[in-house]
Amino acid sequence: MSLPWLVADIGGTNARFGLVTRPGGQPEAVAVLDVSQHLGLADAVAAYLADHAGGVRPGAACLAIAGPVEDDRYRLTNAGWSGSVKELGIPRTVLLNDFEALAISLPHLAGDDLVPLGGPPPAAGLTKAVLGPGTGLGVAGLVPVREGWQPVPGEGGHVAVPVVTDLEMEIVRALHADGMPYVDAEHLLSGTGLPRLHRGLALVRGVTAEARTTSGLTAAQMTAAQITSSDDPLCVETVEVFLALLGGFAGGVALTLGARGGVYLGGGVLPRLISRIPGSAFRARFETTAPALTEYAAGIATVLITAEQPALTGAAAWLAQRNPDVELA
Repeated sequence: MSLPWLVADIGGTNARFGLVTRPGGQPEAVAVLDVSQHLGLADAVAAYLADHAGGVRPGAACLAIAGPVEDDRYRLTNAGWSGSVKELGIPRTVLLNDFEALAISLPHLAGDDLVPLGGPPPAAGLTKAVLGPGTGLGVAGLVPVREGWQPVPGEGGHVAVPVVTDLEMEIVRALHADGMPYVDAEHLLSGTGLPRLHRGLALVRGVTAEARTTSGLTAAQMTAAQITSSDDPLCVETVEVFLALLGGFAGGVALTLGARGGVYLGGGVLPRLISRIPGSAFRARFETTAPALTEYAAGIATVLITAEQPALTGAAAWLAQRNPDVELA
């Protein structure tokens, strides 16, 4: 596979692209395109190559997709794109789940790319987990193997929401009564889920959709960005419930995968909440997900990924690992 390589991280809201132009190099010419402004993946790739990459023709591509992938076919869970990467016309194109690519990036992140969120330092050479709320809620694992690391993709964001407290149960019951027959983790622990969680809490607290917050918006009008930045009491409580639920969810992922090498949190939502995580119930809920295994969970690190485009790094690493000898195009 000749260089340059195209790498991408395709989410429900944004499509991030970059080029790898030298062996072992990091993605360059990174650009973020609005998914809603393009008809499909082929249209977005063509726009990126024409407008941001000087019209180059990639020799290979690795595309991380926020949704199920199988062979050459993909389907975005939270957007309308689906199809086959054969339509791109790139000599060799590989599809990964977006959190599979994020998992592959973990051994390549260090320093300012990571912020500890509790527990001991991550243990080297042991299974890792990565999860995070973006437009949806992604989950993947990274398992040590003889050749290095093997990513384990999945759709764990769609398991049942991990409610524990009476308030959390009331919120879910209120959402059921409001027309949601099933509430999974992604329904609340995501960028699209935060307004839903806010609405459920408003129903429990008896706040009508018409009642205005201190920011001048109604409960029904609040977006995830406004909820995470507002000091309105209902928004503050929404974030507190969100972080507690996320801690319980992360603890469940840690126990399921045996992720003693650390649980890493990515996605676009948490960087906006970095100052609120230390004082929240996140870590306590992580450690007490299974009371009989509190000591086990307490020995697992939780770490926030702050690198700007880690899934692109993972996609580039995937190609480099399988192509130790490359030829410049």
